[in-house]
Amino acid sequence: MVDPATSRLWGYRFLFLWLICVFVFVRLLPMGNFASPLPGPDLMLALTFAWLLRRPELVPAPLIVAVFLTADLLFHHAPGLWALLVLLGTEFLRARHATARELPFAAEWAQIAGVMAAMVAVNHLVLSMMFVETPPARLFLVQAFLTVLIYPTVVWLSYAVFDIRRLTQEEVTLRGGRT
Repeated sequence: MVDPATSRLWGYRFLFLWLICVFVFVRLLPMGNFASPLPGPDLMLALTFAWLLRRPELVPAPLIVAVFLTADLLFHHAPGLWALLVLLGTEFLRARHATARELPFAAEWAQIAGVMAAMVAVNHLVLSMMFVETPPARLFLVQAFLTVLIYPTVVWLSYAVFDIRRLTQEEVTLRGGRT
């Protein structure tokens, strides 16, 4: 028999993957006359950050790399660059997960905004250094800003719909110190 905790863990991983697939599908839909000149928020990144800061075991690094590398290829981005930056950003946040668990949400939100701003800046800098034709930097900044704005909604929906929440100190102790 499969341990219920293990099946729950893998169920959430498949749910994460399914949600990412829905976001990719919607983004690839031809929107016709409804297309906006401004980019929308990066829901994939917001969801990844939200779940990572609440339950890091649900989004392991290989899953993050696979998801964002596939997205790079599907959206015709520089293959691997954004996936690498997302991996670096998520591992930066994962390393600070134990201390971040005690932070108020405003501090978490500011931390997410800082990581996202650094990722966007490095992405634009590397693409510019490689002479890759890129959209204006303001579009990257608008997308990052909208992603930061939507982050609290993604966190709330993750909690309300999928019960993705931060572990309490008692739950961490019951798990043997694992987060």
